[in-house]
Amino acid sequence: MIIDFHTHMFPEKIAKGTIDFLAGVCRIEPFTDGTYAGLCESAKQAGIDRSVALPAVTKVSQVDSINRFAAQYQTGPVISFGGVHPACGNYKEILRQIRDMGLKGIKLHPDYQDMYFDDIRYKRLVSYAAELGLIVSVHAGRDPKCPLDVHCTPQMALEMIEDVRPEKLVLAHMGGNELWDEVERLLVGQNVYFDTGVVLGRMKEEQFVRMVRSHGTDKILFATDSPWGGQKEFVRLLTDMPLTSEEKEQIFSGNACRLLSF
Repeated sequence: MIIDFHTHMFPEKIAKGTIDFLAGVCRIEPFTDGTYAGLCESAKQAGIDRSVALPAVTKVSQVDSINRFAAQYQTGPVISFGGVHPACGNYKEILRQIRDMGLKGIKLHPDYQDMYFDDIRYKRLVSYAAELGLIVSVHAGRDPKCPLDVHCTPQMALEMIEDVRPEKLVLAHMGGNELWDEVERLLVGQNVYFDTGVVLGRMKEEQFVRMVRSHGTDKILFATDSPWGGQKEFVRLLTDMPLTSEEKEQIFSGNACRLLSF
């Protein structure tokens, strides 16, 4: 079984415009058209059984529509998390609604939400999400939108871990995109999950394997960041890593199944 813990899809009516805009920001060609159907076809070709879609709420006004869309995908080949913005004064009510709709977690993107991850509003939000048993997935490290202004550094993530102690926090991109030396120094060994979104093939293999084993294979989640990473290509990259079959099984699906209660 293979679960991709970090993917994106958009409603059909806005998918093309959103993908075109983000492709321009990221300066990269997408691997899918950004729709549910496109994600399903990509996963099928890659041999991926389930994909977790992570919506990024960039404005408070988007919360209701994004969560209504997410609520439609709770079974089948794609399950979606919900979203909330840290500027929402009623964040507790929103998080309870997300839980009551049956969504497993939320996605936070500090760069697109224009707020730093050590902000008290994030800490309150993550703390309450943890109280409700929700998974919290966070973009960590550099982002093409603002590569020189990192909104979730390893130090900020460490502060969140030490102050809030969430049990189900996932730091995308192996804990901090392109800041992996800092991740090794500050976050490896902490009670936090890392996902592999867009890093396979970019991180040095030696560092990736070292981080996986130092942090613990039970806290690594296979992820592609589709459509910004190719699902088929990433399955091959992880399959070819010098890890044991047991380690790969944990990363491909075992850890995700445990987190998602599958």
